[in-house]
Amino acid sequence: MQAKNDSQTVIIDGSRLVTEAMARAGADAFIGYPITPANLLYQYAGRRLPLMLPAPDEITTLQWMSGLAAAGRIPVTATSFPGFALMIESVNMAFMMELPMVIVLVQRLGPATGTATCGAQGDLALLRGMISGGHQVPVLCGDGFKDTWNLAAEAVHTAVRLRTPVVFLTSKEEMMTRKSFDLSLLDDIFPVERRSPGGAHYKTYDPGEDGIPAFLPVANASRQVRLNASTHDMEGILRHSTDEAMANTRRLEDKAGNHLDSYTRYQYDSQEDAATLVVSYGITAAAAREAVSGIRESGKKVSLLVAGTLLPLPGIYYRITGKYDRVVIAEENINAQFARLMFGEELPGRVRTVGAIGKMIAPGDITKEVLL
Repeated sequence: MQAKNDSQTVIIDGSRLVTEAMARAGADAFIGYPITPANLLYQYAGRRLPLMLPAPDEITTLQWMSGLAAAGRIPVTATSFPGFALMIESVNMAFMMELPMVIVLVQRLGPATGTATCGAQGDLALLRGMISGGHQVPVLCGDGFKDTWNLAAEAVHTAVRLRTPVVFLTSKEEMMTRKSFDLSLLDDIFPVERRSPGGAHYKTYDPGEDGIPAFLPVANASRQVRLNASTHDMEGILRHSTDEAMANTRRLEDKAGNHLDSYTRYQYDSQEDAATLVVSYGITAAAAREAVSGIRESGKKVSLLVAGTLLPLPGIYYRITGKYDRVVIAEENINAQFARLMFGEELPGRVRTVGAIGKMIAPGDITKEVLL
């Protein structure tokens, strides 16, 4: 696939764009187990990335990814909820070992195996609590092909820059629906650069000034690398509860939040004097855009916020939503997951939600709530 021509309109799906963007950003291995609706990512990555390993199951997938990441690769996988549920223990391991990798999570209707061919936005609450101890993994979510292209690359860059697993959250419709698109609209993507450690003595988990340890692969020719998935000190040596080991664990809590500005992505379309703000993300953002456009055409004022960084929650979202008398949050689930992550289980009276199960949210659903 080529981009940046004067004009090159093609029929394409989001899976191909995600695969290409991550490859250009530096991802060089795909490990996976086929599962609907992530199968196209499995198919495309097997042809596009330098290394592809078909795993016998999802647990093995994450174990192999961890090994490849430790050896200096930047691995990617794609799955949906049933497969991701099996991966969570190993995601915790990779998080503690500080191994960069990207998991593309293509949402479908649950619970359990649910309906493989029915999309949804139902996995966000799981992602907020999947790491034992409540620590957070960066979660990015694209909106439309151009944004998906950019944020897929940002997922790779963030994983390497922060030495952490990153989840790229998407949905069946975004990954499997083929649409007409002009590739010349896509931005250039540059491969991520790793920071080389300085000094003669390397400590695997020495946080340095920015709280992110420099990375060396295992079995390099110059220095010893110790990786450890249990509580450890800066050398990577197993410790129970020493001050240094506890400080290292606290650093894992701080790392994603302290560098949140570097991967905060959102789109804010503000209309002067608007009292209502529509908030959405992912597949539902298209309906939100259409609803906002129609409301404005009718002469009423309304603003729009589309979240690209979902976790950790950027503070800018609270500063934006705090400007409005009324906030309408639209997402394709029936328990208002993003709304409750932002505002708590007991939503403020000024916060309203639009949800759905087993079907996509229509622009009219959002318009109706805004105009109440």
